[in-house]
Amino acid sequence: MTSLFSPIQLGAIKAPNRIFMAPMTRARGTREHIPTSIMVEYYAQRASAGLIISEAIGINQLGLGWPYATGLWLPEQIAGWRKITDAVHENGGRIIAQLWQMGRVVHSSFLDGGQAVSASATTAPSQAHTYDGKKPYEEARALSVDEIAEIVQHFRDGAKNAMEAGFDGVQLHAANGYLIDQFLRDSSNFRDDRYGGSIENRIRFLNETTQAVADTIGADRTGVRLSPNGETQGVRDSDPVPVFIAAAEALSRIGIAHLELREPPLDGTFGVGEMDPLASKLRNAFKGPLILNSDFDMRRAEAELRGGIGDAVAFGRPFISNPDLPYRLQNDIPLAADDADTWFTQGKEGYVDYPAADVQVARRA
Repeated sequence: MTSLFSPIQLGAIKAPNRIFMAPMTRARGTREHIPTSIMVEYYAQRASAGLIISEAIGINQLGLGWPYATGLWLPEQIAGWRKITDAVHENGGRIIAQLWQMGRVVHSSFLDGGQAVSASATTAPSQAHTYDGKKPYEEARALSVDEIAEIVQHFRDGAKNAMEAGFDGVQLHAANGYLIDQFLRDSSNFRDDRYGGSIENRIRFLNETTQAVADTIGADRTGVRLSPNGETQGVRDSDPVPVFIAAAEALSRIGIAHLELREPPLDGTFGVGEMDPLASKLRNAFKGPLILNSDFDMRRAEAELRGGIGDAVAFGRPFISNPDLPYRLQNDIPLAADDADTWFTQGKEGYVDYPAADVQVARRA
């Protein structure tokens, strides 16, 4: 019987268990978007995950608008991530890079006063995180067709740089209201060219970008993340089921190594779905491994795997404070609580100072 502790093949990657570490922005890079030494320790501590999906990593400055996040377009960034991937591999782990273009949620302060881009000229709700605190989002401008092709090339370059940095593969961030998601859904895409209007047109950017990355590093090292069941950062769709079935079918034809679905439940604790998760509806549309994500505990995760809805589960917040999460789950060891106040700070506190379970026991003794 399939369980969280069964191995799984994800294209070219063989994972020893199905407890994956979800991508989580933690803001421990430099202002130049270069990884730091404490990031090496952080990821190495969590190498027992069946697969680590890295925090979101920018493919260019135009699309990176989060303080102290990292990139993969400069040699120094590639070298910094190489130290991290080497440490993960030395500790027996596997790690892929999540490639990120944030689109309209990049504040102009990250762009030397320039304007963010999106599928259409729209403005995200709420406020942006900047180095000077929160500021209102500003209107983004619509990308031209030529500029869309340039961003596809940036994703291609980002994937190539990820492999140079020692990653085992990549995941395209097409979820959570970021650029690819802004093209997918009709609340943010008002285009009347071949990238807007019909479902076929709205999934075109996702399809072209994924194909470009797969052609560059191999479909067997390429994955995608989607968030079908609700609004994120003001991005939603009036009829999401056919949109995401079409997207899943297109990704399946490319033959990517995995599809991750970030779907908070209706009573979610970190984001709330607008409808029940769509994983069961997308199961037949995507023929490869399906990774489930959001608000899972061990009981729910095992039930979804036994029911055939998913093939692995990505855990986010539990990995923050439990670096040895697979060991704890397998041995029924209570999970440590995390401190939300240290999620996005720049120091070691709340980042690399959560002990493994055996260390906790030794301290009590």
